[in-house]
Amino acid sequence: MTGLADTPASAPPAGPSLASRLRAIFFAGPVTSIATVMLFLIVAMAIFAPLIAPHDPIRLSPATRLKPPSAEFLLGTDAYGRDLLSRVIYGARISLIVGVGAAVFATFIGLVIGLAAGFFRRFDAILMRIVDGLMAIPSILLAIAIVALSGASLWTVLVAITIPEVPRVVRLVRSVVLSAREEPYVEAAISLGSSTPRILVRHLLPNTVPPLIVQGTYICASAILVEAILSFLGAGINPETPTWGNIMAEGRVYFPINPGIILWPGLVLSVAILSINLLGDAVRDALDPRMAKRGIDR
Repeated sequence: MTGLADTPASAPPAGPSLASRLRAIFFAGPVTSIATVMLFLIVAMAIFAPLIAPHDPIRLSPATRLKPPSAEFLLGTDAYGRDLLSRVIYGARISLIVGVGAAVFATFIGLVIGLAAGFFRRFDAILMRIVDGLMAIPSILLAIAIVALSGASLWTVLVAITIPEVPRVVRLVRSVVLSAREEPYVEAAISLGSSTPRILVRHLLPNTVPPLIVQGTYICASAILVEAILSFLGAGINPETPTWGNIMAEGRVYFPINPGIILWPGLVLSVAILSINLLGDAVRDALDPRMAKRGIDR
């Protein structure tokens, strides 16, 4: 029984390594391969924005306002004469910061609360009622309310997007912990007197990692979309800061004159969200042996 209790819950089965399965899924299917390349290009665009962008994204130039695409302005200019291509490139930075930040914070907070709710039964009812209450509020309305009360800034928007995502992570982790808690190796560890932190970290936490990785990708994509919605509604980042939502919000009045002001940032936004979701599905297949055995070609 001692050997059973000390066996990690996450001991990998014999077969291909995780890295091999990830490479096979990411690059074997044409759809996932394209998604991987597109997401890589968007991330590179955000990182190297100062080197790639041909113009200053916030420099006003009334003399060049609403210019059509040309050799100098490849995508044209907006109503203030700012280069649209440069603003779209810099907009990727805010979207990725918000997306990755919301995924990391929501996953960490939800993991801690979910572990407590699933393992400590006396806390379960109280914590889950709070979680149910948060989930009853539409996420976009909760985000708008938080931004309205705290003021628009990058950190405020990040917090406003993270809070509605936490309950989903909590419910996911709780369900995994409730199931794993009844497994023989966990019961054996409890009967042998293993400490609670050891049981949580060594036996229960590894079971939550695969679904959390997948959920994190979906949170990232959702956060990018919500940030764009908030900016489009005027409740997000400062309008002077180039974000895809701000660009589309400023360009909706001038859509008949220059449709590219909305179409280009909207296209990049759609590609980013679709690529992240496709990669999330690929990671799910790699981490779930049952999905991997189906041999779904992506």
